[in-house]
Amino acid sequence: MSQIDAAACLGTHDLLFITLDTLRYDVAAEAAARGETPNLAGLLPNGTWELRHSPASFTFAAHQAFFAGFLPTPAEPREIAPERHHRLFAARFPGSETTGTGTLVFDTPDIVTGFAAQGYRTICIGGTGFFNKRSALGSVLPGLFDESWWDESLGVGCRDSAANQVARAVERVEAQPAGQRLFLFVNIAACHPPHHFYGGEDRDDAASQRAALADVDRHLPALFAAMRARAPVLAILCSDHGTAFGEDGYHGHRIGHRSVWDVPYAQMILPQREVAA
Repeated sequence: MSQIDAAACLGTHDLLFITLDTLRYDVAAEAAARGETPNLAGLLPNGTWELRHSPASFTFAAHQAFFAGFLPTPAEPREIAPERHHRLFAARFPGSETTGTGTLVFDTPDIVTGFAAQGYRTICIGGTGFFNKRSALGSVLPGLFDESWWDESLGVGCRDSAANQVARAVERVEAQPAGQRLFLFVNIAACHPPHHFYGGEDRDDAASQRAALADVDRHLPALFAAMRARAPVLAILCSDHGTAFGEDGYHGHRIGHRSVWDVPYAQMILPQREVAA
């Protein structure tokens, strides 16, 4: 996957960060190979996901790491390609070995408030429970943003969550002044259990997660179009962690299993598109 000079994008590009919560790498890769996610395939470099490793095994811990600048790590050892391990973003701290010349470094404890300090409007469209603001814990991550949105229609129990999340995100993007730089974060809920209702069965498995991802794929183009209508976009799409569907006797996540640590990842620069008059 090509390297991106994130530091050079500051002030000229909007940032779109999408986490497909709980999506396994093998599920995402199979969906792409089957042609079930054509819109994502049209955006991903070479039409494929990159295999990376999550910094954590569940949503809260993974997003705390992400917002500190620790995105999923390239799967190959750092000794083989050290420059590939240079991070896009970092909160400054002494001794960092993964901060390169293109890393956008902030003198803040997280990248969200770092972008805000640079004049970006930061917006969170929540999905899973750690973004629902119904408790002190569920308010930590969304509390980093200038504005955050969550209701049950955006959550894991709603069959139409992807459509609703994209619609809310597009609404908030289009409400921003044209010259206002934007950091939009969306935590996609559909791939997080329960997703059995996407596959027509009564259990969550790889097939129903693929079906959930296909539903997400159908709705994402509207969001990318809205973002690209206002500025060039630095886009990051990834899962925060995977989940086990019975492999080696394991179910769920917050465990040290390959089905949890292997995640799909993509980063790209999307040029601005002219809007027809």
